Amino acid sequence: MPLATARVATTRPARYVKQLVSHMGHKVTTSLTPEGRGVIRLTAGTCSLTPTPDQLVLTATAVDAESLAQVQDVITRHLVRFATQEELAVEWSAAIDGGDLEPTHPVIGEYLLSHHTPADEILGELAMATREATAGAAHMQISSDEGALLTMLTRLTGARFAVEVGVFTGYSALCIARGLADGGRLLACDVSEEWTAVGRPYWERAGVADRIDLRIAPALETLRALDAEPVIDIAFIDADKHNYPLYYEEIVRRLRPGGLVVLDNVFLGGRVLDPTYQEEPHLAMRQLNDLITVDERVESVMIPVRDGLTIARRR
Repeated sequence: MPLATARVATTRPARYVKQLVSHMGHKVTTSLTPEGRGVIRLTAGTCSLTPTPDQLVLTATAVDAESLAQVQDVITRHLVRFATQEELAVEWSAAIDGGDLEPTHPVIGEYLLSHHTPADEILGELAMATREATAGAAHMQISSDEGALLTMLTRLTGARFAVEVGVFTGYSALCIARGLADGGRLLACDVSEEWTAVGRPYWERAGVADRIDLRIAPALETLRALDAEPVIDIAFIDADKHNYPLYYEEIVRRLRPGGLVVLDNVFLGGRVLDPTYQEEPHLAMRQLNDLITVDERVESVMIPVRDGLTIARRR
C-alpha cells in the first residue's frame, strides 16, 4: 500500500513548502517549481507538496508500507517543527494501492461522455462491432470523447500526414482520418490482421478508407523506414506500453514544428503513480513521462482524460 495523502489546514502553505524544500535540500534531493509546488525525494520514497489557498496537500509514495511510514514520519516531523506560529494537524490517509486509483470518477466520466459532440452512427456501430468481436479486449478501444478530441486536434493542426501506432479495431483511426485536411494521409501501424479487419468496412462507409494506409508489421520497423525529415503533423500512440519510449523517439524526431504527439494510457490504471509496480510497462511509462517533462524539443501537458493522456507539441 504505497500511496498516502495528508491535507493540512494552514494559512501559510507556500511558506512551509519553501522551508521544507530549502532545509531538507541540504541532505536529500528536492525541487521547487515556479508555481510553488515542491518535491522531496528521500531514500525511502518521495513526497510532493502542493500549496492551495487554505491547505498544504502532501502526497507520499514508496515501494512498501514500511518505507511509506518512514516518508510520512520524516515529512511530518519537519513540517511540525517549522510551525512556530500555529499548530498543524498532519493526518495521513490510509495507504492505498495505485491500481485502485480512479483518475476520472465514474460520475465525472459519465458527465464527460454526455457533454461532447455525440459520436455518429458509424462510430457507434463500430464500437458495438468491437465489443462483439473482441469480447474482453474491447476496453482497448478509446472512448467517444477521446475520439472527438483526436478529431479536433487533427483539424486544429491542419494535419496532412498523421501517424497512429496501435490501431486495434480502427475507431481512433477513423477519428483521426476524419480530421485530416484535403489530400491528407494516415499511416496506421498494427500487427493484427484480425482486429484491424473489424474497422475496414466502417472506414469505407465513412468515406475515409482512401486516407488510411494500414501497415501490418512491427511499428518500429514502419516508423524507422520513414523519411528522417520532420514531416509528421500529428501522431497518436496507443500500443504495447513497454515500447512507448521507442515509439515516442522515432516520432518526435520526425514531427514538424507545431506538430503534436498524443500518448494514451500514461497512467496505466494508476499503477504508474505507485512505485511498487515494477514490471516492464510500468518502468517504461514512468521513464517516458519523466522524459517528456524535461524534453526541450517539446512543450507538453498531461490531462486526466480516461487513463491519462499526454499531448506534446514540437517546438
